[in-house]
Order: sequence, then C-alpha cells, then structure tokens
Amino acid sequence: MNVGFIGLGRMGVGMAANLLKAGHRLTVYNRARAKAEPLIAQGARLAASVSDACQGDAVVTMLADDAAVEQIAFGDGGIIDRLPPRAVHVSCSTISVALSKRLSEAHAKAGQRFVAAPVFGRPGAAAARRLFVVAAGEPGAIEAVSALLEALGQKTFVMSDTPQAANLVKLSGNFLIASVIESLGEAIALVEKGGIDPRRYLELLTSSLFDTPIYKNYGGLIVGGSFEPAGFAAPLGYKDIRLALAAAEDLRVPMPVGSLLRDRLLTLLAQGGEHLDWSAIGRLPAADAGLTST
Repeated sequence: MNVGFIGLGRMGVGMAANLLKAGHRLTVYNRARAKAEPLIAQGARLAASVSDACQGDAVVTMLADDAAVEQIAFGDGGIIDRLPPRAVHVSCSTISVALSKRLSEAHAKAGQRFVAAPVFGRPGAAAARRLFVVAAGEPGAIEAVSALLEALGQKTFVMSDTPQAANLVKLSGNFLIASVIESLGEAIALVEKGGIDPRRYLELLTSSLFDTPIYKNYGGLIVGGSFEPAGFAAPLGYKDIRLALAAAEDLRVPMPVGSLLRDRLLTLLAQGGEHLDWSAIGRLPAADAGLTST
C-alpha cells in the first residue's frame, strides 16, 4: 500500500520502520526532519508537509495528544482537507473518546474512512513488532488496512464498528496499568520498610502469583529506580488518566481509583518529574513511608 505516516516519536519511528519492512511504500512526515533520517535511509520518502503525506491509500498518525491530532487532522492542508475519498486515516494515538468520535464524523462527511487503532506496548515493543493493536471502525475500513495493522503488532483485537470504542478500551487499559504501578509501589514500600529485600520480594511475586510481563517490567523499574529515559513520559500518563476520567464522567461511571491515580501523577509532576517515566509514581509510596533508598 501507499501509506503516509505522521509522528515519529519514540513509538512512531519503530512502527513506521515495520511498515517499510513489510513492503509498504511509505511517506513520512515529522516536524523535526532529523527523526525521519533513519527511515529515509531505509527507503521512506520524506513529506514536505502534512498534505504531502496524505496522497496515498492510507495515513497513519502516532501523535502525543488531542491537541496534536486535532491540529494535524483539522488544520488547513491537514488530513481531512487532503486525504483522497475512500482513503483511510488510521489513528494509533491515545486520544479522547470525544475527539475520536469527532474524527469519525468529519471523515465520513468528507467521504473518507476512519479507523481508531491505539496500541499497547512501549517503544521496544513497537520496534520489535510486538504491540497489541486495539482497532475499531467500519468493517470495510478495517479490512482495507488489515495488512498495515498486521505489520504494526503481534495481534489485532477488533472491538467495534464504532471507532471511539477502541479509544475507550485503550484508556481503560492504561488505567489498569497505572493501577498496577501504584499498587506495586505500595506493596514494595510496605515490605521494604519491614526489612525485606524488595528485589527478592519482586522475584517471589513475578515467579508465582503475578508471573506476567506487566508486573515484571514495571516492578523492575520501581525496584531499580530506573525512570530515565522515559519509555512513557509522566505527562502522557497524566493525560491518559484524565481522559479516562472524562470518559467515565460522560458515562456516569465512578472511578475512585482513577481519581487517586490522577493525583499521584500530578504529585509526580509537581515534584519535577516531567522527564521521568510514569512508573516513577511507584516510588511515591516509599517516599511517603520515609524511605530514601532508590
């Protein structure tokens, strides 16, 4: 397929590279040209503008937040202005349910198609094609981009004909990940203050009751204090929990743990943690308990 890719951050660059490896003809756009250079060396074409990246069968966006997606999609010369009829916008960004709905409606009005396809996984998984893709949209649109989704991840879960459903699932998943980080941090602080080696404790947990990647990966980060470079920066985690709470408010679903997580991430940011991985909230319980070791 002729594909445009917009957004070459730590996630996007690996995802775009996998599209090239799968044989797709790729045109890339990023505000900072330097981030596109490795892909150009692999055969991608550099787009001079957003419009230039929207001339093919599909365009994939992997951007940080609602504001970035809104600007790229709705701005002059943006995706909705320039994408050909029946072409597909595949949005892999973690955005609000409300914006996803607005994008779906705008693309339909323009005669284009829209698939929401946010992903679970960190930059290493993106580069290794080990992401899990959560997709939603009109069946014909999903079928049209199925080869792209297959190239991006190890498995695609189609959730609904309604694109914003995928974004709701993604936000709920990030809420669960943050819940694991917070609860792990509290449990580790408890045993550490009781004189137990936190590394041995984590080995016990991840070899028995919680033998899963989420506990192993985030537990390792918490115990090791390894929060830089950020695989998923704290401001993005804060954004996602706020979006989950906004969706919950619209649906009249109380999420008291979500409110706690929002405050924990806000505390981390207030203490200068903007450059840290969001898993750094897992060390806040230790600080609360008077532990100073990392």
